[in-house]
Amino acid sequence: LVQVVETGGGVAQAGGSLQLSCTTSGLHFPTATMGWFRQAPGKEREAVSCIGWSNYPTYSADSVKGRFTISRDNTKNTLFLQMSSLEPNDTAIYYCAARPIINPSGCAGQSATTWGQGIQVTVSS
Repeated sequence: LVQVVETGGGVAQAGGSLQLSCTTSGLHFPTATMGWFRQAPGKEREAVSCIGWSNYPTYSADSVKGRFTISRDNTKNTLFLQMSSLEPNDTAIYYCAARPIINPSGCAGQSATTWGQGIQVTVSS
């Protein structure tokens, strides 16, 4: 059974920082493309940032470039999302997903095989 669990969400003030972590089990993490997605109330889910198994390729949404950094530790089967300069528009439920497909147009969540339960990130102004 493949499991994906997000931790590290919470409340931050605008301009602040949070780090999300995603731990996996039952998945050969070192060879898996991984990604972060989010869904804000009333909006569709969107890809935030994705990373290939060897740290390449990577994808980041224009809205988070320069503020969010995705990384992975293949020795600990863990994915990270360092979020800085947070904005109220970053408020959403963030999901970790295994095996999305990174392509020239973005990161396709439809191809992901396993999703975490999601974790709330709230940014106050």
